[in-house]
Amino acid sequence: MARTGAALRTLIALILVWQGAVWVFQPPRYILPSVADVAAVFGAQAGYLARHSLTTVTEIALGFVFGTSFGVLAAFFVAAVPRLGRLVWPMLLVLQALPVFVIAPLLVVWFGFGMLSKVVMTTIIIFFPVASAFADGLRRVDRDILDATALTGASHWRTLVDIRVPLALPALMTGLRVAAPLAPLGAVVGEWVGASAGLGFVMGQANARMQTATAFAAMAIIAALSLALRALVDEVARRVAPWAHEQEP
Repeated sequence: MARTGAALRTLIALILVWQGAVWVFQPPRYILPSVADVAAVFGAQAGYLARHSLTTVTEIALGFVFGTSFGVLAAFFVAAVPRLGRLVWPMLLVLQALPVFVIAPLLVVWFGFGMLSKVVMTTIIIFFPVASAFADGLRRVDRDILDATALTGASHWRTLVDIRVPLALPALMTGLRVAAPLAPLGAVVGEWVGASAGLGFVMGQANARMQTATAFAAMAIIAALSLALRALVDEVARRVAPWAHEQEP
């Protein structure tokens, strides 16, 4: 509740500053629309925005699920087979260093203008923070705990599954919290590069026609989706690793 109240106060402050700037400077609407202009877009184009929002939400959801799954599996097998990790991890780091705007056009060429290329883009963006955080958590388990486990005669796989994975869950939740705001970015960037639907497509069309209020409406929806996904991750963290959540400020 406290975090929600703080977020609402921040949002209200931003809206007041935005509307105040419109009143004071009175810029043309195509440069900075007023809050009322954006609200009017929601009223006049509700169906249009809802239809394209559904496309983006589907891409985000699929990309988040796939990216999280692949990231967890990659981190697990890197920890399970250290030699494999030393071979594969440098290649993953090189791929992570590539800017998303470099990858996005290639994905559109390879997978087409449909939803698949956006899902792949979102999966890639989600994969790296999840894999990195979880792998780091698996590596940083207290050595004393591992030594005590070795005294019981537990195998490497049993130690990994029963000890290292549970203790690495807080790190995994941290990776998911970092990835959550990035998921909409992956979908929107893919849509911006080439698509026929989605909020990125709406923004591109609106900018081309100088319909800035429509672009602002799409951005507001994207921001809301980012906050909703982060809230969902926080709720999952409370259930999966409540001890880690309690330690957060």
